[in-house]
Amino acid sequence: MKIYLRTFVLSVIATVVIYLFTSALSIALAFGALVAGTAFIALRSKNQHNESSLIAAWPEVIDHLMSGIQSGLSLTESLADLSTRGPEILRPAFTEFRTSLYRHGDVGEAISDLKTLFHHHGSDQIFEALLISKSLGGSELLAILRTLGDFLRQDLALRREIEVKHNWIKNSAHLSAAAPWMLLLLLSTQETTAAAYSTPTGCAILVAGLIMTAIAYGWMNHLGHLPQTPRVFIGNKKEVR
Repeated sequence: MKIYLRTFVLSVIATVVIYLFTSALSIALAFGALVAGTAFIALRSKNQHNESSLIAAWPEVIDHLMSGIQSGLSLTESLADLSTRGPEILRPAFTEFRTSLYRHGDVGEAISDLKTLFHHHGSDQIFEALLISKSLGGSELLAILRTLGDFLRQDLALRREIEVKHNWIKNSAHLSAAAPWMLLLLLSTQETTAAAYSTPTGCAILVAGLIMTAIAYGWMNHLGHLPQTPRVFIGNKKEVR
């Protein structure tokens, strides 16, 4: 809801500013719509960046678990300790885990709640390994965690390399999409341009331009979208005590 509200506010501000700048309501509304779309995408990208930061923290979680277990802590104590010593972005979730564990004492249920909260294939693999280890004795837990940590790091490194190569293409596409609108903004300071785009034909051209810009941007994002690894361990709650 906050995203929509902030998008609306930015759109209104942009519309008012452009109208004062050009005195053409049609151009102001077109730029208001453009700013609304840009702001919405930027805010969503910020949320995706936070999600990427969360995903990148899982190898560090594995390192903390291995360090805790090697120092003599139990698996449950190592997990609870992540609420204070784990990655900053994950501490609130593991604080809830510790609270849930102290409330009902069921490690399996608390871990399953974490798996549901994070809903990511990397966290699924970690928590499923912990559940299996807890139920079967866990003599190979360190080896499993070490192997899983290496796999997650390789996956993250590969995705980052691909994202870097995609980003410069995306930035070029963003510049290409913005260039005609920047030119229109400069030309709209002339009274003849503002008058031309205030006619029904001019309004139709602005609407067509917005639609084509949206289609091009959506197509570009579709081509540059990286497929997500599917979640395998879902719907499996193990009773572990």
